[in-house]
Amino acid sequence: MESNLDLGHNQLAFGDGMPRRILIAKPGLDGHDRGAKVVARTLRDAGHEVIYSGLHQTPSQIAETAVQEDVDAVGLSSLSGAHKTLFPQVVQQLAVRDSSDIVVFGGGVIPEADIPTLEEQGIAMIFTPGTPLNEIAAWVDGHVPDKTQQ
Repeated sequence: MESNLDLGHNQLAFGDGMPRRILIAKPGLDGHDRGAKVVARTLRDAGHEVIYSGLHQTPSQIAETAVQEDVDAVGLSSLSGAHKTLFPQVVQQLAVRDSSDIVVFGGGVIPEADIPTLEEQGIAMIFTPGTPLNEIAAWVDGHVPDKTQQ
């Protein structure tokens, strides 16, 4: 299956050749989801199984969906400025559900100054506007383990 999107690698060309299950979610009241949908499609086109939770999800809802869907990673998107509160709450809610092994990454309009704090709170990576899509796909390939292989 050919992709119309040049990701800089072949479909399913991961380190171990296994697709990941990834939840893409929009926490809080942010109503702009174009970027989240573009990332979801990019990861899908790269061969991953992607679930998009839709808009206006609470951290608890996101964590519950992640556990129910047995995902390997959660990608969060925020354009509203609530990332410092909502992203760490997702990490906390995953921990409450004994699912701290789920990798959490994020993106959106996030000031560079906020990134170290988010990383300290368990967010594995933050992608800012303008990040090439192939870099996001490559990061997932290299940093999100396939739970079925553990």
